[in-house]
Amino acid sequence: MAQFFLSASAELFYDLVASLWILSEVVGGGIIPHLRRRGTKIERRDKGSQFLIIGCILLSIAISFTFAASGIALLPGFISYTGSALMLAGIAVRQWSIAVLGSFFSPTVGIQKGQKVVNRGPYRLVRHPSYTGALLIIVGVGLALRSWGAVLVILFITGLAYSYRIQMEEKVLISELGDEYVQYTKVTKKLIPYIL
Repeated sequence: MAQFFLSASAELFYDLVASLWILSEVVGGGIIPHLRRRGTKIERRDKGSQFLIIGCILLSIAISFTFAASGIALLPGFISYTGSALMLAGIAVRQWSIAVLGSFFSPTVGIQKGQKVVNRGPYRLVRHPSYTGALLIIVGVGLALRSWGAVLVILFITGLAYSYRIQMEEKVLISELGDEYVQYTKVTKKLIPYIL
C-alpha cells in the first residue's frame, strides 16, 4: 500500500484513521448498539437506501484506490495528511450526532416508540449531521489518496446515495412526527449549515 503515499508517516496516519473509522462504525455507528436494542420495534422504511449507501461507500473507496494507483488527477503529497484529518473530523461529527440521538439512532429508516424531534447538539445546525460526517470521511479518503478526480467522483456517487436516503427518511419523519418536524425543516439545512 506504500505506493499510494509519499511517506511512511502519511500511510501510518491514514491506516490509524481508517482503523478508527471502522471501529467507530462497529461500536458507535449502529452495529453493536443496534444489536443491543433488538427488542425495540422499528418498522423498516428505508426502501433499500441503507444498502445503496454501503455500496456507494465501498465503490467510492475502490475508485479512490484505483485513481491513486493509476496516478489519475493526483494532488501534492501533503494533501494525504489533510485527507486523513478530514476523515477524523468526519468521524467526530458522525459519532457526536449518534451520541446526541442516543436510543433514537438506527442504521435503518424508521420511527421508534416515543421518538421526537431532536434539535440540540449538531442537530441545531443541520437535520442529518451523521450523514455530513460520513461524507466528510469518504471525501477524506479521496484526499488522503491524493486524487482530486476521485474526490469529484466520490461526491457525485455518495451525494446521489445520501440524497435518496434523506428523501426517504424525511418522508417518514414528516409522516410520523408531523408539524413539529415540518417546522424543524424550516429552520435547518439538510447537510451543511446555512448552505445545503
